[in-house]
Amino acid sequence: MNTILKYFPDLTPRQRSQMEALYALYSDWNQKINVISRKDIEHLYEHHVLHSLAIARFVRWKPGTEILDFGTGGGFPGIPLAILNPDCHFHLIDGTGKKIRVVNEVAQAIGLENVRASHLRGEEEKGRYDFVVSRAVMPLPDLVRIIRKNISKTQRNAIANGVICLKGGDVAAETHPFRQSVEVVDINEWFDEEWFNEKHIIYLPL
Repeated sequence: MNTILKYFPDLTPRQRSQMEALYALYSDWNQKINVISRKDIEHLYEHHVLHSLAIARFVRWKPGTEILDFGTGGGFPGIPLAILNPDCHFHLIDGTGKKIRVVNEVAQAIGLENVRASHLRGEEEKGRYDFVVSRAVMPLPDLVRIIRKNISKTQRNAIANGVICLKGGDVAAETHPFRQSVEVVDINEWFDEEWFNEKHIIYLPL
């Protein structure tokens, strides 16, 4: 949790308590349903929560912004972002029902009222959103093909509506088809933990 406060020292008391509650909740759920790799649960705040919050360093969403978390798994990046942006609305979807159950239980336990979670594949989701976020779900061209239909035409933020992905390693091949408009930012520009080396944000306006 100290890792989060190091970079986000201005959390409200409510946000702090919500963030602090995540470790016990995910540790408990992880014993029933494997939502985070067993060896990684000790690094929950650095590898999952802070990683998710890199998106909040990239963009500051205006109140009322609608965000779809595509392939959320156990709730990343959606739940940490929803804690940090209580005035925005998040829809978290995943094709695995038991993971969505965990998301709903965690959101309910910490009183997150700006999150809804649905057991859906991306192709089934028909809603319109300002942004789609995802964390290493699939190659960018495949993701764009599925979610292009979900991007709203109404602009309300400082950057254009589109997709924001968290990715690791060499992303040159998957960003190449979009080289005219894609933006790639190295997360270690913001966070100095070694784990963030070769971790990126990919932003593609759509």
